[in-house]
Amino acid sequence: MEIKPTKGFHFDKEMEWETVNEKLRRKIHGYDDKIMMVVADFQDGGVGEMHNHHHSQVTYVQSGEFEMTIGDEVRTIKAGDSFYVLPFVMHGCTCTKAGQLVDVFSPAREDFL
Repeated sequence: MEIKPTKGFHFDKEMEWETVNEKLRRKIHGYDDKIMMVVADFQDGGVGEMHNHHHSQVTYVQSGEFEMTIGDEVRTIKAGDSFYVLPFVMHGCTCTKAGQLVDVFSPAREDFL
């Protein structure tokens, strides 16, 4: 799949949310074939199902509180915290206090486009 890069500025108010499920939505803020930034907005009880992918992932907790699982480790993460996931490592989360995660993937998540 050829990924055409986004251009210039991305203003949050001009972007629409994509519904993932009833308690999770996301906005893709910019990407090219090497990198992608996505904001995931969770309601209380929202779940990011356990999964893995070939992408490296670093995530910043912008707001809220989450029970995050990476491999066999489970930790509570809150606003200001972050985590890194190696490619192919199982990970997922449950939102315990509504909030947003800012995900950065390398390379871009083709499955999100």
